[in-house]
Amino acid sequence: MKRLLWIGSLSYFLIGLAHVVVGSLLPVLLEHYGRSYTDGGSLIFAQFSGFLAGVLLSPWLARTFGKRRSLVFSLLLLCAAEVLYSILPPWGWLYAVGATAGFGFGMVEAVIGTIVIGGITQGTGAAMSRLEVFFGIGALAMPAIASQFIALGWWRLAFPIISLFAAVATIAWLRGSFGTLNVLLDEQEHRGDNHKRSTNTLNSPRVEAPKSSPVGNWKLLALFIVFFFIYVGTEMSLANFLPSMFIERLGLTQAEAALSVTCFWLAMAFGRLFTGYIADRYGYGIFVALSSLAATLLLCVFPLIQGTAGAFILIALLGLGMSGIFSIALVFASKMMPGTEESTTSLLIGAGGVGGALLPLYLGNSMDRVGAVASAWLLAGFACILCLLGGILYALYVRKKRLQTISS
Repeated sequence: MKRLLWIGSLSYFLIGLAHVVVGSLLPVLLEHYGRSYTDGGSLIFAQFSGFLAGVLLSPWLARTFGKRRSLVFSLLLLCAAEVLYSILPPWGWLYAVGATAGFGFGMVEAVIGTIVIGGITQGTGAAMSRLEVFFGIGALAMPAIASQFIALGWWRLAFPIISLFAAVATIAWLRGSFGTLNVLLDEQEHRGDNHKRSTNTLNSPRVEAPKSSPVGNWKLLALFIVFFFIYVGTEMSLANFLPSMFIERLGLTQAEAALSVTCFWLAMAFGRLFTGYIADRYGYGIFVALSSLAATLLLCVFPLIQGTAGAFILIALLGLGMSGIFSIALVFASKMMPGTEESTTSLLIGAGGVGGALLPLYLGNSMDRVGAVASAWLLAGFACILCLLGGILYALYVRKKRLQTISS
């Protein structure tokens, strides 16, 4: 189990690096090719499109070829794409390279999330939180690495670093043995029928857990999809526009305002060290509901803050309050809809990806039209929707537990 978590953590560190490398190098990349920020936006969108395709196709690929083989395939794709980035091919090719890289790390994120949620029944929240910690470390480390390489004039070497980590992760997943979880990793469907087999234990009987179809829980699934859309959209809007809001509202310099994002992500990473253990002890539903409420209250106070010190303290508290929502909500969804971990995990990560792409666009338009204060209130409105959904989901969980108690 520990080996699985460490290799999974390495993989999440890798996708944290891969998520932000293009954004970290975008100014120098555009200067090299003589392109505009519109072209850069198109490149990032191509990577996001690949990410969404990888997330949504991961359940089918994992069922057909097995989770281990699917992970190895996606890691090799990511490794090759980052190598192609580093040789700086013609600009038009970069769209295909970006889509391939996005497909690779999107599939890695979804498959590993499914493995942890489906295979670790005790301390699931703590396990997912550990993965998210390493994702955050990767996302924090890459801008620092990229800035140093840019200063030295070696900026294209940031891409092979990701390829190196992808190669190490590939070897780890290929050679790793995970005890009883090997069956979960290597299980695949026969092509042409509905029977399943395990490549390692062909003759061993396996008892299937009772499953509930996502279609049968479509209302609950729809609530979770909207929840993830709003949450990730709000988180990415904060990450993208906090410096601009600090500059406009508090009169900070660009360098000072950039520290707001660092403060936010550091608080997120620190909070994730503890959120899983708290959620495992007190319950996933109550954790999601209370975290959503805390985020809402803090975002409603944010437009009213005037002082720089108070604003940074509030951002740190906001990072702590939001730190466990994504990973614990994934676990919460799997517990509410048992037996559908593969499909629900990919759908919810995909919904979050869509929200992370669309809501920042909407907030950016708001920043241009009505300014930072009104846009901060818009973020508070997103958070109110999030809080309402978290409360509804928790109420449904309580109702389900009560019905189970009565029936038993």
